[in-house]
Amino acid sequence: MPTPTAPRRSRRLVLLFIAVCLVAINMRMTITGIGPLLEQIAADLGTSPAALGGLASVPLAAWAIVSPLTHGLSMRFGLERTVGWALVALMIGTAWRSLPGPPISLWLGTALIGAALAIGNVLMPAVIRRDFGDRIPLVMGVYTALLGGLGAVSAGVVVPISHLEGGDGELGWRLALLTTGAMIPVALVAWVLAARAPRAETPVTDRGADPSADGGPRRDAAQLGEAAHAGDPVVAPPAAPRATAGMPVGRRIWRDPVAWFVALYMGLQSTIFYMLATWLAPIETDSGVSPVDAGISVMLLQLVSIVGSLALPLMYRGRMRRWLAAIVPLVVGASFAAIVLSGPALPWIVLCGLGCGTSLSISLLLMAVRARDAITASALSGMAQSIGYLIAAPGPALFGLAHEASGAWIWPLALLLAASLGQALVGLAVGRERFVFDRRERPALSPRRRRA
Repeated sequence: MPTPTAPRRSRRLVLLFIAVCLVAINMRMTITGIGPLLEQIAADLGTSPAALGGLASVPLAAWAIVSPLTHGLSMRFGLERTVGWALVALMIGTAWRSLPGPPISLWLGTALIGAALAIGNVLMPAVIRRDFGDRIPLVMGVYTALLGGLGAVSAGVVVPISHLEGGDGELGWRLALLTTGAMIPVALVAWVLAARAPRAETPVTDRGADPSADGGPRRDAAQLGEAAHAGDPVVAPPAAPRATAGMPVGRRIWRDPVAWFVALYMGLQSTIFYMLATWLAPIETDSGVSPVDAGISVMLLQLVSIVGSLALPLMYRGRMRRWLAAIVPLVVGASFAAIVLSGPALPWIVLCGLGCGTSLSISLLLMAVRARDAITASALSGMAQSIGYLIAAPGPALFGLAHEASGAWIWPLALLLAASLGQALVGLAVGRERFVFDRRERPALSPRRRRA
């Protein structure tokens, strides 16, 4: 029978779902538009596209630095407040890099954007786990689809926007970058309304819910723990609580070998994706494709990646659970080699996009299935994203330097193929059914076996 608080909780969930969707829309749009505009930005600033390849690495470096700090920020200020301020920072960073000013503003604004996105990357899955119960798979699927889809749209529309004609002539790349943040104010308003909506109170239980913390950090942590397994289709088997008083989970995670495998897989996956997202358009224009069509190819790559992400549950089953993490990066490397060696073609771009989407979903899935509870998964997510993006940050710049040094795309191709092979090897290790913090000590012998 519905309780008196059920309608109130339903209204809040509707508001929160809308807010989550709007936040997802803004999680990639501000960074995926950089690649197709590299040549315009370089021409305007009087530098080379290869030198600006490092611009795509700035958000990755910011993610590497900020991700491990995000868990502490959310525990201190609460999930809602931390995400809200991250949206404010995202809005400021987008305006900072887009408006006329010294060239350093482009880099500093992009760094602020990266820091804001790092907070969202880590905390939005925690919000979904905490509040949506048995709807977690649905909400997470919608969130991932919007995140990838709108990032793809941004990559496809920035070049046409940059060529719009106005009263003073061509509006240019600055307006194009500014429009990538057009939905941030809408998302911020929706998020504030959802955060202020009354939350249905839950009775105090022996699992540690804190009634005195009305939506605050302690209550966030308690509810996150309670929702650890709610509606999760791929959850680790339950285990007895582990004593963590000697060292917080956030510190213990850095000493766990399984966590490091997950982080390495995340890093190599991100390296490959951001190399492709940044340099696919220049590769195509170098082969004679128009800049507009090259931007559409980047959009297609990311749109198709959504299909790869959504197809993961169909592939991650049976014996493929063990081998999928190793197979997918080899498919991505092979399809990109075909693009470079035989020229851009629709089948290779589609295959590459499918592989990239599946690879990203595997990385995120590993953060859930290699942890036995939500708090551990949160710590693993922060650690893996920090290390992962630290690994990925030099990728686009190194790709550009390899092209500049060789004058061709063979050396950059070799760099990406090396990353694909490395990801496949890590995938062989991380595909094994092991969990973070599992003790691998030899079990004690029974008295009968001792006497034997």
